[in-house]
Amino acid sequence: MMVDCAVIGGGPAGLNAALVLGRSRRQTILFDDNKPRNAVTSESHGFITRDGIHPQEFKRIAQAELSKYPDVTIEKQRVYRINKENEFFQVETEKGEVFTAKKVILATGFKEVLPEIPRVKEFYGKSLFSCPFCDGWELRDRPLAVIADDKKAFHMAKVVSNWTDDVIIFTNGSNVLFQEEQELLKSKGIRINDKKIVTLIGEEGMLEKIQLEDETEVNREGGFITAEWIQAASFDSLEYTLNEQGGIETDNWKRTNIEGVYACGDTRIAGPTQLILAAGEGSMAAIAVNADLIEEKFNDEKQHN
Repeated sequence: MMVDCAVIGGGPAGLNAALVLGRSRRQTILFDDNKPRNAVTSESHGFITRDGIHPQEFKRIAQAELSKYPDVTIEKQRVYRINKENEFFQVETEKGEVFTAKKVILATGFKEVLPEIPRVKEFYGKSLFSCPFCDGWELRDRPLAVIADDKKAFHMAKVVSNWTDDVIIFTNGSNVLFQEEQELLKSKGIRINDKKIVTLIGEEGMLEKIQLEDETEVNREGGFITAEWIQAASFDSLEYTLNEQGGIETDNWKRTNIEGVYACGDTRIAGPTQLILAAGEGSMAAIAVNADLIEEKFNDEKQHN
């Protein structure tokens, strides 16, 4: 079976791409193994009309909307390999099924590698988060931690200070701040603790204290943590180019360096973004696919006249 487009990934970027393709009467398969990065999140924010929604409820509503379009099919399985043969793509799933597509949209997102701090996964997504714009409102005016052992510490601390006046940076034993950065942060009331973190203390995912190597405990009621972002799925056979952050490089219309392959959402940006931004990118990728298919149709007809 030949389809116009295979959309790999069922997050907001992939879902919105499939919606626009379905409304464009394009035969589309959306592949979704339902293993999202935000599985630990109970609420998603910043999407107008859907602020505070549970990610799985967001997906349920989106899939119900897609069901209205007969040209869109959802395959609940993981794509294992994608090969380009001549001008078409062979999409192979973990079950061994092979689908043929004229175009491919990569919307597989990314996954974060958290610092190796005891109990950090217990608190991540409940009182420790990665994006202040997504979760800063819920933590407003509380004593917060910025846990960052890399060069993102300075920027993250500045951003978090927008929601509270009580911020402490915990560098977990790393020397990541320049002297001038330290002086600027301190002048704004942001404290810096460079001792190694022994463990996080709290119950049911709600942070209460951070215990340090000198046996001191610092009271904190939540905070933000920097992570390393890596692609959630890799299709080496496509040989697309990655940017400095590890995201898939594209032009303004989400076209990669491989003709017929598009990337959108977190997989292109490789960092924390909001649902609404990812969905918008999915829409742009779908519009680009549609535009390219239309141009190919008319160019083909012109050659035969």
